[in-house]
Amino acid sequence: MDRSSSLDPTQTEPRNRPILGWREWVGLPDFDIPAIKCKVDTGARSSALHTFQVDPFTRDGREWVRFGIHPYQRDAETEVWHEAPVLDIRSVTDSGGHTGERYFIATRVQLGSTLLPVELSLTSRDTMLFRMLLGREAMRGRFLVDPQASFVAGHHP
Repeated sequence: MDRSSSLDPTQTEPRNRPILGWREWVGLPDFDIPAIKCKVDTGARSSALHTFQVDPFTRDGREWVRFGIHPYQRDAETEVWHEAPVLDIRSVTDSGGHTGERYFIATRVQLGSTLLPVELSLTSRDTMLFRMLLGREAMRGRFLVDPQASFVAGHHP
């Protein structure tokens, strides 16, 4: 019996999935950011983006957020500002065990030739090495991760 038609198309055979390294350059086309250094984190459930000054507001009866992004590590001068509808507000426990409420938005991430939809939590990552985390939910059924490899999907443009 052929069950392939009933499977989610993202649930490909493991041997056919592209490989990612533990860190990758990813693009955020909806934010006009061609490359941001991202930690591929199988230990994190959700994906997170470094943001600052996250300000909620209402537009057409719907909750939105306006936020700034410092896309480059150790560069507080370069700022990208964006607005997005709020997808959800969720309680998230960070790697230090601290729990807090975070805004989640939906956007697209460019990984090499793959463009995928992701949910991102907006949080300050000033003290972290990477401006973005790509969590399990974004990778589930799409990629394999090689913890010894880096920048497999592409190099900094």
